[in-house]
Amino acid sequence: KGIKEENILLGNGSDEVLDLLFRAFCEPKQDNIITLPPTYGMYKVLSGINLVENREVLLTTAFQPNIAEITKAIDEHTKLLFICSPNNPTGNSFSTAIIEELLNCFNGLVVIDEAYIDFSSEESWASKLADYPNLIVTQTLSKAYGMAGIRLGLCLASAEIIAVINKIKPPYNVNQLTQDKAIERVSDQKAVQTEVASILEEREKVLETLKTISFVSTIYPTDANFILAKVDDATLRYTQLLEKGIVVRNRTTQPLCENTLRFTVGTSEENNIVITALRALSN
Repeated sequence: KGIKEENILLGNGSDEVLDLLFRAFCEPKQDNIITLPPTYGMYKVLSGINLVENREVLLTTAFQPNIAEITKAIDEHTKLLFICSPNNPTGNSFSTAIIEELLNCFNGLVVIDEAYIDFSSEESWASKLADYPNLIVTQTLSKAYGMAGIRLGLCLASAEIIAVINKIKPPYNVNQLTQDKAIERVSDQKAVQTEVASILEEREKVLETLKTISFVSTIYPTDANFILAKVDDATLRYTQLLEKGIVVRNRTTQPLCENTLRFTVGTSEENNIVITALRALSN
């Protein structure tokens, strides 16, 4: 990644990294964080575990951060702002200009969760660490590297921030088996890039199919390995697909995501099964 060792910390999945950020920089029952729903659910879970108030500021209807509302929510006890880009479950990347403005105007730490960055054409914010001392980037081997089971997450930040987190992390948080598999996998970048290229090609195939499905009304832009689509009745369609042995994510309970389903892009064979099922239901 072209990043120096002192700017990297490895965790037992990026969820441990996120938890360490709460423990290092937030005072329980006193400080607060800001999250931007609809977003990754663990930020809220971790805020509850660490007794830190979670101030939720909804994204705009275009699924972008609302700078005016975020600014209103900030006070002297706001320590962390969580930005998931590409975002889960919406799939889109956030505007560079908006993120830059937040980095410049927020006095706390801006945590950009880049779990899906390998599927995006956008550049990683890790390249901007020298420009923004309050920037923290998290990444994972769970998505593009296909190794969710080994639990390995990355925290990329200034040497000062990494030093603080290193003081509180468990001494043996990344086990030897994980290290061995991770080194083996990251050493073969060609294989990873081939797989990512295949997923992006398949993503186009699934996108084109969704455009032809009668009960799909909106397909949202995606920079991830999944597609969010608005349908006529998400619960009905979820159940119908489940009966065919296909599990999608029903996101209808999430803010701004009423009647949406999230389709993960799988292998060609898996996608063909989904496509056949969608076409059968569309008739």
